[in-house]
Amino acid sequence: MAETNTRKRRGGGRAGAAARRGSAVIDQMPWDPPINIDRPTEPLDQAGIEAIHEGAMRILEEIGIEFYNEEAIGILREAGCTIKGDNVRMGRDFVMEMIAKAPSQFSITPRNVDHRIEIGGKNILFGNVSSPPNYWDMEIGKKVPGNREMCQNLLKLTQYFNCIHFAGGYPVEPVDIHASVRHLDVLYDKLTLTDKAMHAYSLGKERVEDVMEMVRIAGGLSHEEFEASPRMYTNINSTSPLKHDHPMIDGCLRLARRGQAIVVTPFTLAGAMAPVTMAGAVAQSLAEALCAIALFQYVRPGNPCVIGTFTSNVDMKSGAPAFGTPEYMRSTQMTGQMARYYRLPLRSSGVCAANVPDGQSVWETSNSLWAAVQSGTNMVYHAAGWLEGGLIASPEKFIMDCEVLQQIQRYMNPDLTATGPDEIALDAIRAVGNDGHFFGIQHTQDRYTTAFYQPFLSDWKNYEGWEAAGGIWTAERAHHMFKEIISSFEAPPMDDGIREELAEFVERRKAEGGAPTDF
Repeated sequence: MAETNTRKRRGGGRAGAAARRGSAVIDQMPWDPPINIDRPTEPLDQAGIEAIHEGAMRILEEIGIEFYNEEAIGILREAGCTIKGDNVRMGRDFVMEMIAKAPSQFSITPRNVDHRIEIGGKNILFGNVSSPPNYWDMEIGKKVPGNREMCQNLLKLTQYFNCIHFAGGYPVEPVDIHASVRHLDVLYDKLTLTDKAMHAYSLGKERVEDVMEMVRIAGGLSHEEFEASPRMYTNINSTSPLKHDHPMIDGCLRLARRGQAIVVTPFTLAGAMAPVTMAGAVAQSLAEALCAIALFQYVRPGNPCVIGTFTSNVDMKSGAPAFGTPEYMRSTQMTGQMARYYRLPLRSSGVCAANVPDGQSVWETSNSLWAAVQSGTNMVYHAAGWLEGGLIASPEKFIMDCEVLQQIQRYMNPDLTATGPDEIALDAIRAVGNDGHFFGIQHTQDRYTTAFYQPFLSDWKNYEGWEAAGGIWTAERAHHMFKEIISSFEAPPMDDGIREELAEFVERRKAEGGAPTDF
């Protein structure tokens, strides 16, 4: 594509227009990524911070991390690390020097520039559920493998809800598409059905290179413009305990060399893949993340990196992962303190172990989401739609979670804590005095439409009113909303030439075989 054309052909779409479309079915809050105005919860004292840091550094210096990637081994050998086979030991001076090069705040600009997101500082951003292989909704009534239509519908919810700020991985794996070309079809769907910040799975050269090219095309960008600032991101997980695999490191190296953002999230389950103590699990998680970030900073100093936490515990009766637990909340808060110590943005998750969108799913996810708030998290993965420890995606759960996300956004509104004369409202209190009410006075009349959060899903009628209206439970209301949203969904605008170029790229890469697979 000639650069003269790419400069004219932008991805299009306005966030304001998206917000208006979002009001077609429900009266939702506008696109307005929240700023976390609260002080973070800090369960560690200074001695505790130093103890966990010391533990992480000693893991890197004395035990080492296995890197199953020959290129990474060569780079780290050049950097002066101690290499023995696949084992890499790093001195703390090297690690701290490298991570100091990473920015504490950066932006990602998708094809719709009005959906640019700022990562770091006090910004808190919410993303959709990512990567479950299975799907559940009330119409089907059971867990089934994901398919492309289900994935598309969840992408429509991702675009529709203004409280979802970035598009994570596949919201459900469309297993009806062969793995060799799945990334091509899903990225085409993501780029045409949404205009929010895009994610690439770091699963081999072809997938990463294809996604970068598709994001570049969708944005109407030259190669130079694409590489000048982050346009997308990836997230990788270490293979705990203390390992990084080949494809994820390979993908990150490719993205880093082109200036795209990287999130490194160890998946450490205390009692199984990490020590049963939360301090030990957090120290191990930090070691696994910091060594990878150090590698990427050595390759491209200043490249945007985020440190992730996915430290929870297992059920010691069954070995099954547990989420939204007290231990999960504390480990997230502790990792938040350590992320600030290292001056790195933080990623956590909105997760639960519940199997259906019931009460358990709500309290566990709410615990996870409020732990994200308390920890100073900047990117909240899986904030809407996650069930069964990440094995199920559900549209009803997605919509239920968005109600909570909107409440968090409203909670962060500084108007709620304003203390000017109008807010103290002495004249209104004087006018009502000791006998009367505030319903009809002018102070209330001027503010009643915006004074309080208005839910789109919660039902505030009394029991008799709820029963008379059909006695519809929360998940059922969410299911009806899901159907209405999908039936009335309007995709964000895209230049016809860009859409055609994307489609041609997909067909060409399919004809070339896509990405290699093991089967």
